[in-house]
Amino acid sequence: MISRLVPLLLCAALAGCGETARLPPGAGEGSHPTLPPPVKTFLPTVNVAPAQGWPPGGAPAAPAGFKVSALARGLEHPRWLFVLPNGDVLVAESNKPPPPSEQQPKGFRAWATGLMMRRAGAGVPSADRITLLRDADGDGVAEVRSVFLDGLHSPFGMALIGGDLYVANADSVMRFSYRPGQIRIAAPGTRLADLPGGLNHHWTKNIIASRDGNMLYATVGSNSNVAENGMAIEEGRAAIWQIDRATGRKRLFASGMRNPNGMAWEPRTGVLWAVVNERDELGSDLVPDYLTSVKKDAFYGWPWSYWGQHVDDRVKPGRPDMAAKAIAPDYALGSHVAALGLVFSDARMPARFAEGAFIGEHGSWNRKPHSGYKVVFVPFTGGQPSGPPVDFLTGFLSADGKAYGRPVGVVLDRRGALLVADDVGNTVWRIAPEGH
Repeated sequence: MISRLVPLLLCAALAGCGETARLPPGAGEGSHPTLPPPVKTFLPTVNVAPAQGWPPGGAPAAPAGFKVSALARGLEHPRWLFVLPNGDVLVAESNKPPPPSEQQPKGFRAWATGLMMRRAGAGVPSADRITLLRDADGDGVAEVRSVFLDGLHSPFGMALIGGDLYVANADSVMRFSYRPGQIRIAAPGTRLADLPGGLNHHWTKNIIASRDGNMLYATVGSNSNVAENGMAIEEGRAAIWQIDRATGRKRLFASGMRNPNGMAWEPRTGVLWAVVNERDELGSDLVPDYLTSVKKDAFYGWPWSYWGQHVDDRVKPGRPDMAAKAIAPDYALGSHVAALGLVFSDARMPARFAEGAFIGEHGSWNRKPHSGYKVVFVPFTGGQPSGPPVDFLTGFLSADGKAYGRPVGVVLDRRGALLVADDVGNTVWRIAPEGH
């Protein structure tokens, strides 16, 4: 009885610890966010929205003039999406890989983290596959569902160049031969390039092809919050890599980005943009996750500073020289929203959503009140953000703070509708303008 009671008491203590946001809504967003002094508490703020799943008939809400439907339900932790030229949709059903036995996290912190992840819906095993969805009759519901690739290692990002399909596993980029229209790839792939693996505090690896098809860009998140386990395990991490797809050789393209995920080419300028998750445990109002253009060889501060040159004095030893060269991101999305998915819109959307970026915000676990748990739209003008974020897909949280779903990857389908991977609701949602 006592052995069961102790964990429950510890959970209750964690759930009640921390502090509450003080900034007014919107203050931590935009090109010039308010950055209050850090708030440090004995225990970090913990405010998990328990994963509940959607009730029968439940669905998120979109603005007037849009129809929300389920392209597919009953998936296993769908995380990322890719649309093939023929309109087929690839869904990475995936989750964090188990760490090597010699690197298995131990102690109270590891136990508490695992408990929180399970409550948030992230404790399920990884299906390690990519599923193909086909809506041949155009009614917004996939009538074909096929295991497209399996036996993978926590797959996430996907890219197609000619007849080569690339998949980013948690530890590598793989290449597979693809024929238009096929619903399964059975032939083994080849390993194009290694990516940092091991413990994988941040495991997701996304990829995007350059516009000329010669290069791939791969995201790699940090292996800690703020390098509390030393910099040796951070080698090659918190960065975006550039990979020559002909040779597999890679180089650091940009660094100091704690956990970059979604990437997309801005259509007017051709510039690469990314969304990045910033550090935790500085309070509910710090540090804003962000959307930024990615400059070649730029350093964005992690772990020594945030939002440019705001020094994080928790990092020992400090590196004033590194903090001094950090550049500020372009646009703050708010603290702890967990921005993951990114896609630029186009003219197939109604005018007010035709130029800008859709961003999937997975949602906070360490902020009071909750943040994220929605898809937002950031308007752009002339290749730059030009206004506050607009809520586009909401309703993922219940009135009592439970998670019906959590949005992750976002992409436009062949007809211009927005698709959203919901890894707690196990659904791919389709949000289409009326008549599409």
